[in-house]
Amino acid sequence: MRIVAIGEQAFITGFELTGVEGIETTSKEALGKLKILMDTPDMGLILVSDDIWKGISDEMSDLRLKKPVPLIYSVPSPGSKSEKIEYRELIKRMLKIS
Repeated sequence: MRIVAIGEQAFITGFELTGVEGIETTSKEALGKLKILMDTPDMGLILVSDDIWKGISDEMSDLRLKKPVPLIYSVPSPGSKSEKIEYRELIKRMLKIS
């Protein structure tokens, strides 16, 4: 199973130093590249920088419901500020519950 980090250069460099494959992308290109990665048979885990994730989170929630593997996680990018995550609201949004 492959692990891939996707984001801007500063984000992927740290992962590449540990042996994880990195794919540099912009926010505009990210969704298309993620769809391709999700259809790759040996893909196990995709790590997405949080700055890119914010712009595509709704679309990714829909895709993840249809295809639960590979696992996809948002990871803080260098210099990002941590924010409190409301998991209850996140789950409601993913399940499309009001």
